[in-house]
Amino acid sequence: MTTTIYVPCDTTALSLGADRVAQELQLAAAAQSRDIRLVRNGSRGLFWLEPLVEVETPHGRVAYGPVEPDQIEALVAGGLLDGNAEHPLYLGDIAQHPYLKQQQRLTFARIGITDPICIDDYIAHGGFAGLKQAAVMTPQEIVDEVKTSGLRGRGGAAFPAGIKWQTVLDEPQNQQKYIVCNADEGDSGTFADRLVMECDPYMLIEGMTVAGLAVGATQGFIYVRSEYLLSQKLLDEAIRRAEAQGYLGDNVCGTGRAFRLDVRLGAGAYICGEETSLLESLEGKRGLVRSKPPLPAIKGLFGQPTVVNNVLSLAAVPYILAHGGKAYADYGMGRSLGTLPIQLAGNIKQGGLIELAFGVTLRKILDDFGAGTFTGRPMKAVQVGGPLMAYMPEDQWDTPMDYEAFAKLGAGIGHGGVVVFDDTVDMAEQARFAMEFCAVESCGKCTPCRIGSVRGVEVIDRIRAGDDRDNNLVLLEELCETMVDGSLCAMGGMTPFPVQSVMKYFPEDLMASPRPVEA
Repeated sequence: MTTTIYVPCDTTALSLGADRVAQELQLAAAAQSRDIRLVRNGSRGLFWLEPLVEVETPHGRVAYGPVEPDQIEALVAGGLLDGNAEHPLYLGDIAQHPYLKQQQRLTFARIGITDPICIDDYIAHGGFAGLKQAAVMTPQEIVDEVKTSGLRGRGGAAFPAGIKWQTVLDEPQNQQKYIVCNADEGDSGTFADRLVMECDPYMLIEGMTVAGLAVGATQGFIYVRSEYLLSQKLLDEAIRRAEAQGYLGDNVCGTGRAFRLDVRLGAGAYICGEETSLLESLEGKRGLVRSKPPLPAIKGLFGQPTVVNNVLSLAAVPYILAHGGKAYADYGMGRSLGTLPIQLAGNIKQGGLIELAFGVTLRKILDDFGAGTFTGRPMKAVQVGGPLMAYMPEDQWDTPMDYEAFAKLGAGIGHGGVVVFDDTVDMAEQARFAMEFCAVESCGKCTPCRIGSVRGVEVIDRIRAGDDRDNNLVLLEELCETMVDGSLCAMGGMTPFPVQSVMKYFPEDLMASPRPVEA
């Protein structure tokens, strides 16, 4: 009898020793003359339990974690291969774990369950159903379904995806059109894009192919963050297999319509996450922000109509086409429809990925899923949406995860990254970091961003040193207003948000002298 064992192969699990765990499992099984089938699945997103080892049993997939390589011999001797419950690392049926049970996984329904590059596994779990449905629809019908879903960009701006697609569709059909996936995931505390690419790459391929059929594009590019070499490797292999099976190429699903995909590594610059800078980089140029108009939907890659969407936006498309736009829109609240992949990071006890319908409160996320801080100390501030978003004090944590609700507070959801800080954090240093980050990562094209960020660091240093604090606080506020109103793109325009939130909600930290650096 062959026992199926699952050990994740994504970057997080690998960094925690998953390869060695897999090797030790094979050796231990051989020593007991047990026949095993080792599947390298993707992570389920329960990062505090990685490496997570799962065993297929008649009663579901029983899990153990976090498993160290030197624990394998004892685990196997104690009955791991039979799903034995008598061990401290035993977690039971992982699908029933409270962390997973409370979620609404639409986009991430397959991660951790399937072999990422096994196309038969993908199809067996509902894969390509959305593409097959799109293949019998007109382009306008596909776009209308995306509009009905209420899907908005998951990269930061939250622009309605259906309107963007409609703009590209309405451009003359005799033009070359492109689909570009922004996978240059650079925000602090974010890793959902990486999990899509490493744990369910066919989902992204399917979503991009549907987008191509919808707007008449025949070529797509996935612009992958330069550090994500494993993502690149898995995507390249998945694209090759999808082409061999007729899901990509000159005759997609027998429609007579063509769509091809290529992966490109990014330039290692945060600014290339901005869509026009990304397009410049794809064209082989320096990643400088373009002035708008014209919009990329009209004149994008190589001057042609281009859909530019984030990984999570495109990854939601297969569900929408397979189940209907209304089924997706039934989740969420207000204008924030569907689900949001939320990434828990920073000083958090249970870091990982969760997917929930819009409307859940930040406090519920922090308490029910994050389980408090890793240090056990009280939380002081939470930053949602990346390094250019506001720091939120405790009296804002009952706010529902909703684009409009967060905007009213001067905050943002962005890419869904949630970074937690305990009460030992120096918020003045966090404000300084925002300006310093911008100074380093600015493309330099516009003066408010290029010069304002440098001046911002200087002004904050003077305030902390007690140098004419009152006047420098006024100067810092005016500088922030100039950057917000005068910057060419969101890089300079949003850098003041974390600074202003510190000035408003944590003024005592800004007025305190810098803490001495510990040896």
